[in-house]
Amino acid sequence: MAGGSAAERRLGVIGSPIGHSLSPALHRAAYRTLGLDWSYGRHEVREGGLEAFVDGLDRRWRGLSATMPLKEEVAALATGADRTVELTGAANTLLLDGGRRIARNTDVAGVERALRDAGADEVEHAVVVGAGATARSVIVALDEMGLRGVTVLVRDPARALAVNALADELGLELDLVDIANLRHVVDGTDVVAWTLPNGVPLPGELALDGEPDAIALDVTYSPWPGPLAAPWLAAGGRVASGRDMLLHQAVRQVRFFVSGQTESPLPDEDAVEAAMRAALPDAS
Repeated sequence: MAGGSAAERRLGVIGSPIGHSLSPALHRAAYRTLGLDWSYGRHEVREGGLEAFVDGLDRRWRGLSATMPLKEEVAALATGADRTVELTGAANTLLLDGGRRIARNTDVAGVERALRDAGADEVEHAVVVGAGATARSVIVALDEMGLRGVTVLVRDPARALAVNALADELGLELDLVDIANLRHVVDGTDVVAWTLPNGVPLPGELALDGEPDAIALDVTYSPWPGPLAAPWLAAGGRVASGRDMLLHQAVRQVRFFVSGQTESPLPDEDAVEAAMRAALPDAS
């Protein structure tokens, strides 16, 4: 690792607002379990402020986790990225290594793992609410699970240009639907994904006719259950939670910060993941 000793390493999560982030609890538990005396804090960085913030970091810094509204800025700032970042145009992880700024999008792996934990195997069709960075990460994860077609719900089709481009790149059939029609499109699909920010309510009541066949992915993690998960759980449906997605993407981030690789497991990763899960506060 370039620049300073391992004991001096600093990391953090950036975004705005940032006070609700659970990343510090997860990462601190991981590094404690790994025997690394690394610090990890929260840093309020508003849209447009990423480059100045990163330029002001000294050589003790190993990396950053990013949340809204900075994921596109992280991807643009990077001097190195992989195919997943290129596809989504977004990154939630920035490794600082000897002057290089290497971006990864671990949200994709987090989504896939959360869906598989909830019982998803192959996914042919999905409904995705939202068209931002998280929605694009969900679509890429679903593509890796066999996705053929996706219905994307938005308030303004003009904001779905990046989703259109992504669907073209992946060869997916895409339907754009007004978000008010959510209750009309949840039947006959494999996954329904809610990707809108915390605090955004459902567009009207979602009355489910019996136990739904589709798995609901609700990226909300605080409070829980989120707006989509709540009616799904009440109807007895299967839910992939934002808390599981958060945990699994964070494990990949820890891998990246420790070794520079996202696919290589950590030493005693089962114990690390267990410690991270235990560090999550009770859902409320």
